[in-house]
Amino acid sequence: MNRTFIFIMLGGTFFSAISQILLKQSANREYKNPLLEYLNWRVILAYVLFFGILLLNTYCYTKVDMRYGPVIDTAAYVFVLILSRLILKEKITKGKIIGNLIIIAGILIYTL
Repeated sequence: MNRTFIFIMLGGTFFSAISQILLKQSANREYKNPLLEYLNWRVILAYVLFFGILLLNTYCYTKVDMRYGPVIDTAAYVFVLILSRLILKEKITKGKIIGNLIIIAGILIYTL
């Protein structure tokens, strides 16, 4: 197994979280034209990132053992939690922390 591809997948997970933050920022704005809700730079960039990460992860799955993929993907929940606090100034509640821990624990138990 090549660790390089694991780190690439982890980086892709981070950028996937960034794209989710971009979509949330776009959803929080008011637009004069309904079409601009979908055709603005945040939404377009977010979906370009999603598509690029999808292609990258598909290739990485050919090089990484399949059991590591779901574990790496759970990092997205942690990244979104942290980025939403730093960028969107959202509060990190006990419920969010417990929810993240349950998701991560479930994936780890399933993988092991």
